Amino acid sequence: MTVTAPNTESPALLAAQNLSKQFAGVYALRDVSLAITRGEVLAVIGENGAGKSTLMKILSGVIQPDEGTIRWLGNPVSFGRTGDAIQQGISLIHQELNLVDNLSIAENLFLGREPQRFGFVQRRKLILDAAGYLAQVGLDVNPADSLGRLSIAEKQLVEIAKAVSTGAQVLIMDEPTSSLSSRETERLFELVDTLRAAGTSIIYISHRLAEVTRLADRVEVLRDGRGVGSIDRQQISHDVMVRAMVGRDPQSLMPPSSAERGPVRLEVSDLRVEATDTTVNLQVHGGEMVVIAGLIGAGRTELLETIFGVRRPVDGSIRIDGELLLPGNLRAAIASGLALVTEDRKATGLHLQSSVTQNMTIVSLPHAPSAPRIDPQWEAARTGEQIQSLGIKAASPKIAVASLSGGNQQKIAIAKWLINPPKVMLLDEPTR
Repeated sequence: MTVTAPNTESPALLAAQNLSKQFAGVYALRDVSLAITRGEVLAVIGENGAGKSTLMKILSGVIQPDEGTIRWLGNPVSFGRTGDAIQQGISLIHQELNLVDNLSIAENLFLGREPQRFGFVQRRKLILDAAGYLAQVGLDVNPADSLGRLSIAEKQLVEIAKAVSTGAQVLIMDEPTSSLSSRETERLFELVDTLRAAGTSIIYISHRLAEVTRLADRVEVLRDGRGVGSIDRQQISHDVMVRAMVGRDPQSLMPPSSAERGPVRLEVSDLRVEATDTTVNLQVHGGEMVVIAGLIGAGRTELLETIFGVRRPVDGSIRIDGELLLPGNLRAAIASGLALVTEDRKATGLHLQSSVTQNMTIVSLPHAPSAPRIDPQWEAARTGEQIQSLGIKAASPKIAVASLSGGNQQKIAIAKWLINPPKVMLLDEPTR
């Protein structure tokens, strides 16, 4: 199988030519080209830091390229803001949710585009129109309710409905299923099929290659900020895509595990989480991975937060290595060897305006040799180890985490628990 050069010659609705973008002197995107035709689903794939989200932000007017050209129906266009792109017919479903918690669901859907008459917002029409778009994505909620009451997964569906409501000719979906269950994901697939049949073009970004195989008419591959080729529909397969993304045989990426099942590290007995009537009993052994699955609203996040001490249990007990854990106590949970990578890194997992080093070492500072004094050399060494180990791409450990891509932010949210390795790590939607 040969990965071909990106196609920018066929009649294109939207085309990007030789786009480049730097952040703090580091290329996030370098000389990338792609094109999409009407009614096509184009998947864009690549490892974390490959430049996917940066490319989509350029195409949707969130940021501007340093070099290169964007063409709409063959004519050069320039997007100084997202409103320019929306007016042209391009809408982005953000990987990082771009919603306002203290507004209603309907107000979020039409923020800046509210139906008006004689200068006044038509509230009834706002609610009715919102209900229609929410139904399209399979979200059964009251559009008048506050957005802040929704779960992360439900907010993701609102983000999708918001983009669909613009009537875009090109719809960019950046990791749209990262928080969705299998049922909600299948509903999204049905929506994609419907939009494609109606002539809407879709650029679809996902790390979940099974989704790409299911949906894509064509795949564009990015690696280290550069375009490395295109894969036609007939040639799309898991191994072909992985080989194109990483540049080597995919079999070499997954060496056999040598971990053996050890003694019980975490034991949950008759645990009842608030607002539920069921109890949970769970044992996790050393060297073992246990998956907790369920639909949106099933209580997965609430269970992990209760184990970690964010919430107090209604009843039951939690033990680490046989020792009873004080319920509802974060300090005790961390001291006992528990770690939690939260579902929403922006709200509860990272200090976005703090540096990479500060975020990565904050949990382990009490265990540093110099504690309670902060040793900058120790911090720099530990941060460097994690950056190298996890392949984190940052211009400097001193820059704010907010300036990094979503994938690199997530790596830091995980890395902060690895400097002082935990006994049990709780991962809530870690691939978001």
